[in-house]
Amino acid sequence: MPQENFFYRNIRMEKSKNNFTERVRAIVRSIPKGETLSYGQVAAAAGAAGAARAVGSIMKNNYDKTVPCHRVIKADGSVGEYNRGGPEMKKKLLEAELRS
Repeated sequence: MPQENFFYRNIRMEKSKNNFTERVRAIVRSIPKGETLSYGQVAAAAGAAGAARAVGSIMKNNYDKTVPCHRVIKADGSVGEYNRGGPEMKKKLLEAELRS
């Protein structure tokens, strides 16, 4: 069966269980400064609508500074947790990006 491909913000991705984490990281890297996506939006863009909790787990365990995990928020608009300083730090980073 051929690999199904899709695009998100001009990033070509392959739908494969083996690279869901990499697709999530690529999508989060593509979120522009000052903008956010919800965990569910990231999951859907990665080809796994309904996998918001999996995206949350990936972001919780992300310590790669090239992946701006602070730009991923809850569906209700609240910031949620942040593994590099808690929700207050996440909020401060987002506010600083909006000002710059």
